[in-house]
Amino acid sequence: MGHGHSHGHAAGPNPDVGAVELSGAGRHLRPLALSFAVLATFAVVEVSVGVLTSSLALISDAAHMVTDVACVGMSLATALLVNRRTPSARHTFGLYRAEVLTALANAVLMLGVAAFVLVEAVRRIGALPEVAGLPVLLTAAGGLVANAVSFVALRAGARESLNVRSAYLEVLSDTVGSVGVLVGGALMLAFGWRWVDPVVAVGIGLFIVPRTVKLGLQALRILVQSTPSHLDPVQVSEALAALDGVREAHDVHLWTLTSGMEVASAHLISASDADPSKVLASAQTLLSDRFGLDHVTVQVEPAGSGTRCRVPRW
Repeated sequence: MGHGHSHGHAAGPNPDVGAVELSGAGRHLRPLALSFAVLATFAVVEVSVGVLTSSLALISDAAHMVTDVACVGMSLATALLVNRRTPSARHTFGLYRAEVLTALANAVLMLGVAAFVLVEAVRRIGALPEVAGLPVLLTAAGGLVANAVSFVALRAGARESLNVRSAYLEVLSDTVGSVGVLVGGALMLAFGWRWVDPVVAVGIGLFIVPRTVKLGLQALRILVQSTPSHLDPVQVSEALAALDGVREAHDVHLWTLTSGMEVASAHLISASDADPSKVLASAQTLLSDRFGLDHVTVQVEPAGSGTRCRVPRW
């Protein structure tokens, strides 16, 4: 029985043996570091002013700022760890999945903050405290600037890394929160409407929840090795089976290792007169060019070899 295995990946010129291919987050370390520094610096200011002024809206925004720091910090630390840790006998894929776990942890953290803000806002409705509008207004303006810097820095990385996207969504929600607190502070300063403060806090909490749930579900899909949403295993199987020299394609599996890194494996039965090495090369080219799958393992089984795998039913 002849087998063929292929594994392909993009690499720069003369890559070092055993070097780790940069993950999505690994390609955006500098923006993550910049965002972490900016947010950590301002979080101290916003927490202090929020406590001193008794503004729930500002406290909720400050809590989001602190979770921003935690989320971006975890994303940064994970990206550094993943891209410096080479594959080993214990971790043959390296630590790429750590990025997905970080995204899930960030989602849980954001949901916890949103729940706290909503509960606290409801509790305060019956006993609205006096809130100093001007300090809230000025602090929210500063927070908006800090979030805007981080928002712009992380925007590109959010398109290709779930880890960066978790930090980006947290910064996005906090940016919206800063706008809400800014408007609320202005209304309290102009009209003395204390009810604006918990209303803004509720709005911030409700804005976070659906985006955070979506992020958490994306992370879970990767962790349970679901097929990437843009790929159809039936279509991939049919395309492989239609290759010259292939009699049958089976045991086709598609999953995501980490953001921007899809992986595939497949077994092919070749025709009796086919060259297994050519079938292998054709399959790898097809998976890369048509489906964007560069991390693939293909096993070619000559006709009549008697080797069969349990065929998945979709």
